[in-house]
Amino acid sequence: MTIAIALNTDSINTLDLSPAVTVIEQLLQEGVATYEQQLTFDIDYPLEPGDPRELSEVPELRLWFIRLDAKYPWLLFLLDWKAGELGRYTAMLVPHQFSSKEGIQYNPEALEIFLMHKIFVLTDWLKQQEIPSTSRLKSMAQMLGYELDEGLFEMF
Repeated sequence: MTIAIALNTDSINTLDLSPAVTVIEQLLQEGVATYEQQLTFDIDYPLEPGDPRELSEVPELRLWFIRLDAKYPWLLFLLDWKAGELGRYTAMLVPHQFSSKEGIQYNPEALEIFLMHKIFVLTDWLKQQEIPSTSRLKSMAQMLGYELDEGLFEMF
């Protein structure tokens, strides 16, 4: 079951997180583990005709997602990776460029910092939720183009 958070121009331009908070807090009350990889964003943020930017290149939208990530730094757990939400969410938070031939090109150092930050945050959060984490985190890293050594998880 996919759960969508509807965002509009007003919410984005005023940094109003309430559309997301309402949904996420409900999921937390119901038991977050049952909603793993089921969350999507339905973004209604029209660009001017002829504006070539992707949504992840719009500063107002990126700022909204930065604020959301500050509130729920473990949100990657809920995102529907198969629907592309992990990539889109990452693009909102990590500097990147688009290539017509190769698609999205993240800044490699920024992506590595983002990934390791999320690994640390999610490791702690998943332990608190009593959810096994190693395979989930390795899968997330693979989706972003990284292989994590098992030894990393033995360090913390």
